[in-house]
Amino acid sequence: TCRPVSIAAIQGGVFGGATDLALSCDFRLATPEASMFVPAARLGLLYYASGLERFVSRLGLDAAKRIFLLAETLTSEQMLRCGFVTEIVAAAELDNRIESLAETLAGMAPLSLIPLKKHLNSIAVGAFNPADFSSDSIKAAESKDLQEGRLAWKEKRIPRFRGE
Repeated sequence: TCRPVSIAAIQGGVFGGATDLALSCDFRLATPEASMFVPAARLGLLYYASGLERFVSRLGLDAAKRIFLLAETLTSEQMLRCGFVTEIVAAAELDNRIESLAETLAGMAPLSLIPLKKHLNSIAVGAFNPADFSSDSIKAAESKDLQEGRLAWKEKRIPRFRGE
């Protein structure tokens, strides 16, 4: 539910509750050496409910069962295949890739970007609110940013959004 779009950089091992912190980010980039492990079942712990919900809604039930019930260590490739990471990036390129993603996101119209994130997340957990979506759609449709986006597209230039 964090309003801004967030990016996690995973460069080594991510374990236990830290896996949920990473999964709560919108984009997760990992180096080839990255791995993850949730040892709750091996320790006799019951992982907290909001974390379980996030894993199931983001990765699906089968991946969540593998991660929690088998308590296996997943490699970066396995993390990519199950959807835990968005992409794998060479360690030397990680900072540049994060900067590139951040620049791309910063160039988006905030009156559409932030509600898009909110509504995609609400759909993922079965909590979509059509009235809230309609309100956000009207705000975006009536915005100066939409006018700027259309004009910039027509003029083949980068738009300058102001969140208005």
